Amino acid sequence: MYKVIVLQLMAALIGTVLGMVAFGSRGALSAALGGVACVLPTWLFAMRLHAASKRPGASYALAFFLGELIKIALSIGLLAAIRLIYPDVHWGAVVIGLVVTLQANVFAFLVKT
Repeated sequence: MYKVIVLQLMAALIGTVLGMVAFGSRGALSAALGGVACVLPTWLFAMRLHAASKRPGASYALAFFLGELIKIALSIGLLAAIRLIYPDVHWGAVVIGLVVTLQANVFAFLVKT
């Protein structure tokens, strides 16, 4: 699970570079914020699953689905917070950062550790 987070961080950096190339420094910051809106909830989800796996008798499936629900809600909340915190956000760059970061999950299964 932690390799997904590392891959997402690397993808967020790629998205930030793409945002910089396409939209300048404002785009780079916006793309980085879009990547953070994906990486932070995934990290918290991984921590929650790790804690649930250590508890004896805990329902791992329930922890997974509840964690996934929290992850989605947190991602949406972070995207809304981006608008409040950084009013000059470039939404095209945010989408680039978010999509590139989300695609790291596809490649996580291809990476052997």
